[in-house]
Amino acid sequence: MTIYHITDWLGLVPLFCCVIYGAVGFVQLLQRKSLLKVDIDILLLGVYYVIVIFGYLIFEMIPINYRPVLIDGRMEVSYPSSTTLLVSSVMPTVIFQIDRRIKNRVVRRIITPSTILFSLFMLIGRTIAGVHWLTDIIGSVFLSAGLFLIYYANVLRLDKKREEYRGIQ
Repeated sequence: MTIYHITDWLGLVPLFCCVIYGAVGFVQLLQRKSLLKVDIDILLLGVYYVIVIFGYLIFEMIPINYRPVLIDGRMEVSYPSSTTLLVSSVMPTVIFQIDRRIKNRVVRRIITPSTILFSLFMLIGRTIAGVHWLTDIIGSVFLSAGLFLIYYANVLRLDKKREEYRGIQ
């Protein structure tokens, strides 16, 4: 259960990342005095995080299966693994936003592998903790990957439209 508790507490790291990006958007809103002037990728990131939370809540209300072990003497919903879903949904956005916003290559070369290693530690840790079925972990990764790719594709689509618009002017 030690690895379970460690990964449970480290699940706060992606939440902290969400707060940071929320603060970035809020600062842009205050400085630019209009929601329409906040960077579109940050606005879409907020929508993406809300969708991730909504998806998680749906699975909490409609249990697919329960954990293979009791947690504090009771059965808990197991699919998808909420910590895995959070890590797999948020950490790719950290890498994506760092690549978009940080120009210093040294910083990017430190943050990107650190983020990947953290994510792998969390996924493997949740798996070996034995509190989820392997399908819970895999399902969380697939769900997160699908949601992230939708976010990523929309940001790229809007970037392309913005470039086309600038080319017309």
